[in-house]
Amino acid sequence: MDPNNFSSMSNLQLCESSSSTDLPSLDSGCPDFSIEEEEQNEIDEARDKENGQAEDQGLCMNSTGIRKVLTVDMVNEGIKVMTYAVRGPLLLRANQIEKELKEGAEMPFKTVIKANIGDAHAMGNKPVTFIRQVMAIVTCPSLLQSDHFPSDVKARAEEILGGCRGGSVGAYSDSPGIEIIRRHVADYITKRDGGVPSDWRNIMLSAGASDAIRNVLKLMTNPGIVCQKKPGVMIPIPQYPLYSATLAEYGMEQVGYYLDEARGWSLSTAELERSIRASKKRCTVRAIVVINPGNPTGQVLNRQNIESIIKFAHKEKLFLLADEVYQHNVYAPQSQFHSFKKVMMEMGDLSVHWS
Repeated sequence: MDPNNFSSMSNLQLCESSSSTDLPSLDSGCPDFSIEEEEQNEIDEARDKENGQAEDQGLCMNSTGIRKVLTVDMVNEGIKVMTYAVRGPLLLRANQIEKELKEGAEMPFKTVIKANIGDAHAMGNKPVTFIRQVMAIVTCPSLLQSDHFPSDVKARAEEILGGCRGGSVGAYSDSPGIEIIRRHVADYITKRDGGVPSDWRNIMLSAGASDAIRNVLKLMTNPGIVCQKKPGVMIPIPQYPLYSATLAEYGMEQVGYYLDEARGWSLSTAELERSIRASKKRCTVRAIVVINPGNPTGQVLNRQNIESIIKFAHKEKLFLLADEVYQHNVYAPQSQFHSFKKVMMEMGDLSVHWS
């Protein structure tokens, strides 16, 4: 067919049973695809059988070619071995039981309480009104004219909108996040740490803590440059399963150090030394994760303990990842939260610049 000659369109033949990946040779013309009904039935049966196999083994390119473009063998080995316990088989079974209860099934209980994650709102915890109201206004600025919102909420919303390009939160931001919000975060950290300064330019926003953790760990996945062995990361046992799952996904080695249950899930330097010595044959440890307050154990590290961990990380040249998501969840009267940043900056020569 000549694309410049519209009259040639009248000779165009549509090959209904072919696809764009099965084009005939241009010099042979369009072949005759007409077949007998019996033969077509045999083809359909064979195709259905192959499709069934393909669905079990991988994704197909199209319904006619049965050319698998993704099979289990092609999947990243890290994805195959990765497990995320808080959303595993136990939760799936709980969801099924919950559904059966709603459908009227008779069971020796009426409700299912899910304790796999700390889902505060799902358990009836009320959201912070100020945050919700500010979010409402920045996404719908016309609400600034409403009398239903207090003045401090409107002032914060106007400040945020003023820091967005075009005055809209829908506009693209810098890669680390909206500057005015990063400045707010730095101000909070400075106040939290009793005046130890935090530079807003070192603050990076993320879509939740899990995303931030994954992004940091991703920086250390490349063996052969800094280390010849598989990179390893020290994580507490018990730990939040995000860490073990992410390390498996990235093909990194999990190096567990055990918390002492008999001493209120405390962390000892001796256990850190034991753990890193035991790992040297199988990996090069690049980082240590400390969860403070602990998740799921809830312990709060004292200042002396934090100093010993910082010294250990400095001696072993480890990146120190402090997971302090639950810093406001301290309930024991004798416990006090100390941020790793504050303690490290006050230690002097051992410290490095933190945001």
